[in-house]
Amino acid sequence: MFAVIRTGGKQYKVAKDDLLEIERLDAKAGDKIDLGEVLMLGAEGGETKVGAPLVDGATVKAEVIDLTRGPKLTIFKKRRRQNYRRKNGHRQDLMLVKILDIAG
Repeated sequence: MFAVIRTGGKQYKVAKDDLLEIERLDAKAGDKIDLGEVLMLGAEGGETKVGAPLVDGATVKAEVIDLTRGPKLTIFKKRRRQNYRRKNGHRQDLMLVKILDIAG
């Protein structure tokens, strides 16, 4: 069985025991969370449920494995011959989760 979930403005196709790196939510390492925005449920060779936009009563349970950060990104803006340069950086806060159960 698999599900398509939406979290952090992105969509992920997940199955049981998958490891997934998503944007950080309010949880600590070892916590169990519910990912409630399920867009689609499906089974291998079985029936597929497509939500409009969400599947009613479907949830995906996950466990937070670790809190991590993404790679360092450098943002550099320049306008030539204008003496304008701006350098900025960013690292996204992420969390590693393991999918425990897909219900629906």
